[in-house]
Amino acid sequence: MEFWKHVLEQLQNNQKLYVLTVIENFGSSPGRKGFKMLVTQNKFIYGSVGGGVMEFSLVEEAQELLQKEHSPTFIKKQIHKGNIKDGSGMICSGEQTVAFHCLHNEHITTIQELLNCLQKGEKGSLQLTPNSFTFTKETIENQFEYQINTNNDWYFKEHIGFKETLYIVGGGHVGVAVSELFIKLGFHVVIFDNRENLNTLENNKFAHQKQIIDYNNVSDYIIKGNTSYVAIMTNKYTDDKLVLSKLLKNNYKFMGVLGSKAKLKTMWDVLLQEGFTQEELNTVHAPIGISIKSETPEEIAVSIAAQIIQVKNLGK
Repeated sequence: MEFWKHVLEQLQNNQKLYVLTVIENFGSSPGRKGFKMLVTQNKFIYGSVGGGVMEFSLVEEAQELLQKEHSPTFIKKQIHKGNIKDGSGMICSGEQTVAFHCLHNEHITTIQELLNCLQKGEKGSLQLTPNSFTFTKETIENQFEYQINTNNDWYFKEHIGFKETLYIVGGGHVGVAVSELFIKLGFHVVIFDNRENLNTLENNKFAHQKQIIDYNNVSDYIIKGNTSYVAIMTNKYTDDKLVLSKLLKNNYKFMGVLGSKAKLKTMWDVLLQEGFTQEELNTVHAPIGISIKSETPEEIAVSIAAQIIQVKNLGK
C-alpha cells in the first residue's frame, strides 16, 4: 500500500513518473513478478525491481525518458549472465522482464481507486498492457496472470487486495507480535479472544480486525479454504483444545497450535479418545513454528512466519 501512496502523492504534485514492474522472471533473477519501482522526474525513487547494477541502469533509463515530451511504454528483458546481449551486468543466471509505464495526472483516479480497494479490504486487479495501466474490480484466480507474445503484444494482471488471511485465536503478547509481523508480510490479519477488556487485545494496533467471541462458535468466524491460515494461541490449555476441536474437521491452508510438546501430547491423547483420528491430528502444526528455540514473543512470531511462508510458497 505504501508504494501506491507514494505514486499518488507524486502524481498529485504534478510529477510525471515511471512505474517499473517485473512481469516475468526465471531462474535466480533478483526481481520477482510483481516487484515494482517508482521513478520520478525529480529523481524520487521508491521500491525495487531487484537491486544492483541492473536496477541502477533501469533507473537511469527511466529518468532520461522522463525528460522527453512523450515517454513511451515498453518492456525490457534482462538476462543476468554477464556481458551479453540484453545482459543486465549481473551474473546470477536468471532472467526478468520489466514493464515501463509512464504515469501522469490522468492516472490519479486509477491510483485512488486501487488505494481505496486496499484500504477497504476489497479485491481487484491491476492490468497492464502496451497501451494501458488500469485497475478494475475484476478478480483473478492466481496472484499473477500474464502472457508475452512480442514486445508489442503482451499483458500482465496482478491480484490487488489481501489474498491470504491469518486468523489468530488468542489476543495475548504473542498475538500482538504475530499480528505486527504478518501485516508486513501482506496478510489480512484477524484476531479473536474470549476475554473482555484484555489490554493486549485493546492495544493491538496491527490487526485489521479484532473481535471478542465465544470459542464454542469459532468456526463461524473463520472462512474455510486455501487462503485461510489459523494460529491457535489462547491463554489456557482448555481453550486451545476447545478451539482446535471446533476447527479440526474444517479445511484450511494451515492450522497450528502454540504450546509445549508435553501439553500438546496430552491434548492429542484426549482428542483421540474423543473420536478424532490420527490423520486429522497430523494436519495440525504443533508446536506451531519452526524449531529455533524461540523465547520472546517476537522470536516466536518469526518462527511461525517462517513455517507459514514455507507452507504458502512450497506447500509443506
